[in-house]
Amino acid sequence: MVAHKGVHNHQKPSYICILWFCLFVSLFHHGRASFPSSSSNLSLPHQHPFPEHVVLNVQRKLNDSLSRRHLLTYQQDGDTTASGPIPSCLTGNPIDDCWRCDPNWSQNRQRLADCSIGFGQGTLGGKGGRFYLVTDSSDNDAANPVPGTLRHAVIQPEPLWIIFSGDMGITLKHELIVGSFKTIDGRGTSVQITGHGCLTIQQVSHVIIHNVHIHHCKPSGNTLVASSPTHVGFRGVSDGDGISVSASHHIWIDHCSLGYCSDGLIDVILASTAVTVSNNYFHHHDEVMLLGHDDRYTADSGMQVTIAFNHFGEGLVQRMPRCRHGYIHVVNNDFTAWEMYAIGGSANPTINSQGNRYTAPIDPNAKEVTKRVDANEKHWVKWNWRTEGDVMVNGAFFVPSGDGVSPAFARATSLQAKTADVIDQLTVNAGVFGDPGGRNGQGGGFPGITGGGGTVTRGYSKGGPGGGGSDSDDGLFTMIFGSNSSAAAVALRPGQVWSILFNIILLWYFLHHRR
Repeated sequence: MVAHKGVHNHQKPSYICILWFCLFVSLFHHGRASFPSSSSNLSLPHQHPFPEHVVLNVQRKLNDSLSRRHLLTYQQDGDTTASGPIPSCLTGNPIDDCWRCDPNWSQNRQRLADCSIGFGQGTLGGKGGRFYLVTDSSDNDAANPVPGTLRHAVIQPEPLWIIFSGDMGITLKHELIVGSFKTIDGRGTSVQITGHGCLTIQQVSHVIIHNVHIHHCKPSGNTLVASSPTHVGFRGVSDGDGISVSASHHIWIDHCSLGYCSDGLIDVILASTAVTVSNNYFHHHDEVMLLGHDDRYTADSGMQVTIAFNHFGEGLVQRMPRCRHGYIHVVNNDFTAWEMYAIGGSANPTINSQGNRYTAPIDPNAKEVTKRVDANEKHWVKWNWRTEGDVMVNGAFFVPSGDGVSPAFARATSLQAKTADVIDQLTVNAGVFGDPGGRNGQGGGFPGITGGGGTVTRGYSKGGPGGGGSDSDDGLFTMIFGSNSSAAAVALRPGQVWSILFNIILLWYFLHHRR
């Protein structure tokens, strides 16, 4: 009996170890399934390993901005000594609230680079570089641009913050090839960019396009175009996109108005990633935005794009956006209407739609927000398309799939639908500021407008506005999530739940019934 008891006492811990191991394996596989874009599955060097972290950070910044505005409203409602109304610059939009309430913003323009959110957060543009004042609206020689022109500015090898001496219309002869570490900042002026080719952002990084009109862009090419002061190359025919982004990273397009182009208004293709498209006004166009080059181009699986606070306005047909591969976060946009569909895709993109307002057209056959392009349902049913907190108007409906239809996922999230008033507030200034044709017939004004600012000469500025200190939220992001933490809200799939419960029951049984 003694020997038998001894054997039993040695076997019991071994059973417990085996069961604990099974439970650990179940949890481990759940963890891996919850974060499919882990660092071991990256296809692009600048792809974020945990996109859900970026999504949560956008939500946190939005909630912080809305809370600040609400707190001021509450204090002034309850305090008769309040000095005045809430500043009109404080909208709850985390990008605009970051810089716009500074009455001296024109002397601290480069603070804008600290205000990006989403996958494009950290885009520097020309931060830290000199100011370049565009004084000449001509574009007569694409191979040998004149100093003082926009084309001369964007091809310089150094970081530049490009501003304009006054209102101007720039009619391009050929595509404008924008170099790395450039900001095109149209604040305080009305800048219209049109003509042949428009903006090409190709194999570069850290570009900010802010507060300019881009419209009526046409194909061009089969000519020599300068891409740097020392390189002039032959360019084939361009498509006539408003802004074409290819093989680039850390690109931020903010507060622009785009319409009436021959091809797309914005294309992001050929393994581009770390892109944010925010606060823009899109109008009068068929194929609005393309994200992803081709179904067979799998490098775009690392593409990550945030589309936030935009107004998809009058005269739009489709592709808001049209996605291939990648992870697309569509958050707090206002879709006024469409003719065919709003969001489409193929080749298994992940589409995360949160807090948008979708207003369907009158056509009873075009009420669906989503469209799976050239895909059989047995294939697209596995694609992760999800809707959270979206407002559906006039019969609009979103067809989720993959993890987006999981009740467990829905319970694990905390994003609530925004009221129409909040969506109006977040997108009230979409497009170019001060544009009478922008959102609701107005684009909002700037406090403290003084034109270009600084004492300048043709080309580079002398004694222009300073670069300003860094007030980036990167530190906040690290404090919230840590450098490699797993703070994203995740949900157990039904099979994972049963697997874990089964192992727990087995563990309980052996602990209480073994002799």
